[in-house]
Amino acid sequence: MPTLPAADIRRTVRQGLEEDLAQGDATTAALFSTPIPAQATIIAQQPLIVAGMAAAVQTFLMVDPSLQLSVSKQDGEYAKDGEVLLRIDGDGRSILQAERVALNFLQHLSGIATVTQQFCRAVRGYPVSILDTRKTLPGWRRLQKWAVALGGGTNHRYSLSDGILIKDNHLVLLQHHRRPVEQACRLAQRYRSRRLPIIVEVESLSEVRQALAGKPDVILLDNMEPDMVRRAVTIIKKRALVEVSGGITLKRVRAMAAAGADRISIGALTHSAPAVPVSLVMTVPRRSRRRHQ
Repeated sequence: MPTLPAADIRRTVRQGLEEDLAQGDATTAALFSTPIPAQATIIAQQPLIVAGMAAAVQTFLMVDPSLQLSVSKQDGEYAKDGEVLLRIDGDGRSILQAERVALNFLQHLSGIATVTQQFCRAVRGYPVSILDTRKTLPGWRRLQKWAVALGGGTNHRYSLSDGILIKDNHLVLLQHHRRPVEQACRLAQRYRSRRLPIIVEVESLSEVRQALAGKPDVILLDNMEPDMVRRAVTIIKKRALVEVSGGITLKRVRAMAAAGADRISIGALTHSAPAVPVSLVMTVPRRSRRRHQ
């Protein structure tokens, strides 16, 4: 099970609470001047892979360390529609103040983990990896990529320093060369002082042949149809890993796997995964109700 450093969780939770609570909670302050004992449950409203539970717990405790929390579903676990994910007991004012930030973590990250699992299931039976990209929210990259891993996906580069990925705009700047794709690969081979993977993005079969001459580790076939991918795989003949990307949907991903791709990178895992519906239901114990009547 992939783990996320506690420091990353605390940093992101702190940022979320600073956005929401820096000037206080005007509504709660106006309605409740004293502590009000309450209980709350966070409930899944569709089947999902839980991600963000550690962040949600940290959110409640950062608002009020006296809150009592009982986790029913850990990060990476499957939850059915209607299942309780987390129970919270304590001052209802604190629960209200932490609610939105905690749910944001759970809804967004569980959405990423859940859609990643759907893509992984769609290619089951093929020796192919589902990869994410760097299309992440600023400040959330580690959390979003961690959620991809919880869903069964594989993390691509975390930063620009993690590999040499030659894309179309790099090649535009090399257009004065007769064979820019090959030239880019050769320049990359000379540059790397440590074992960085060299990945080159191509858009045609002629560029595939150029790439092979430059000996990259991975040839990324961008926005190709499955038939074209199949032809490219035949040309490459396992001399490089084959990655496909561009417009990959759940309907198309299995065809790409069947065409012979080794890796399928999907920006939508992080930039377009729908947030899953998760709700917080608040209740007040009977004794507390009588006390406040």
